[in-house]
Amino acid sequence: MPGSTADRGEPAARAVSAAVSPGPSGLLGSRHPGIWFAPGRVNLMGGPDYNEVFVLPFALPAGVYAAASRRRDGQIAMTSRQAGTDPVVLSIAALQPGSVSGWAAPAAGVAWALREAGCLAGGADITIDADLPMGAGLSSSAALECSVALALTGLYGVAVPQPELAALARRAENDFIGVPTGIMDQLAAMLCRAGHALLLDCRSGEGTTVPLELAKAGLALVLIDTRVRRTLADSRYASRRQACRDAAALLGMRSLRDAIGDAAALERLPEPLRRRAGHVIAENQRVLAAAKLLRRGDPAGIGGLLTASHISLREEFEVSWPQADAAVAAAVGAGAIGARMTGGGFGGCVIALVPTDRCAHVRQAVNERFAHQRWPSPRYMNATPSGAARRIR
Repeated sequence: MPGSTADRGEPAARAVSAAVSPGPSGLLGSRHPGIWFAPGRVNLMGGPDYNEVFVLPFALPAGVYAAASRRRDGQIAMTSRQAGTDPVVLSIAALQPGSVSGWAAPAAGVAWALREAGCLAGGADITIDADLPMGAGLSSSAALECSVALALTGLYGVAVPQPELAALARRAENDFIGVPTGIMDQLAAMLCRAGHALLLDCRSGEGTTVPLELAKAGLALVLIDTRVRRTLADSRYASRRQACRDAAALLGMRSLRDAIGDAAALERLPEPLRRRAGHVIAENQRVLAAAKLLRRGDPAGIGGLLTASHISLREEFEVSWPQADAAVAAAVGAGAIGARMTGGGFGGCVIALVPTDRCAHVRQAVNERFAHQRWPSPRYMNATPSGAARRIR
């Protein structure tokens, strides 16, 4: 089996580790009767979601595809076009948390979660394809989980509401693989709409769409892949989550969501917990302010909020990395209205809000900054707000 438990973090691992041509071109001629797709996502602002706060993600046009057909022998057989290895064949009845590692773990975890919930009617042959890079902070693992969840239920006509499927996909990541992520990524994959961001309440799981109509305003979102990779299993990610838990516990609260509106709460915390919690509380206010501006039809107005968010992530939450800071500074210096890192931190991507006539200048400035530092050249992706997970054949 390819990979190991060390791969787990955005644990789609090698199944989504290399960008391929957009669309399921390699799957259209397959013998499988159905193909399902789930998008990656950019978190425009907000979080971390495990604090039960508001976040503002949108879906990408790139994601993970799962082509599938039924099996009647109680097994699930999985192949990845990116991993390029022999199929991983597993007995569904034997699936248990921690029993599968590497690239196949998210898909196996979804089968386990569906089985435990009584929503799995039979086995399947599944071929995975992707045009979303792994480890770039774009939620490749959730895209893999959600595409497989749709395939396994769609094959047998098992009707499961999409929010419930998102929760089962999250259970695969939390309980089967052992990565303590929140619910944002799976819900974003399942609920986002084209041309919109999703204002998501990570406590209730309720999401409302918010217009993100950039072209009308002469704007574009430039997604900059810094090519620095990280995993959510990184101890630094775990330490930030523990800091948030510790802060909430010292305040006698369920989560830092309950500290919002309590002006005296931060004064009761020692450092560095005060800065960690301070970022979470201020970020929540930025999300709500951004959603209000977008509803008013003023996407340019969120530029300053994006940059303020990045500064807070760098100085207060301390999850940025040198390439992200350089990309943000270069983009803003070249005319971006605002920019911030996106994802869990310590590697991945930067998102910049740019007037369409300045996009080439921003790319050139970022490229020059990276070249000056002798870093690998950044890559750029289409960041058009796109639709949710769905069956495409």
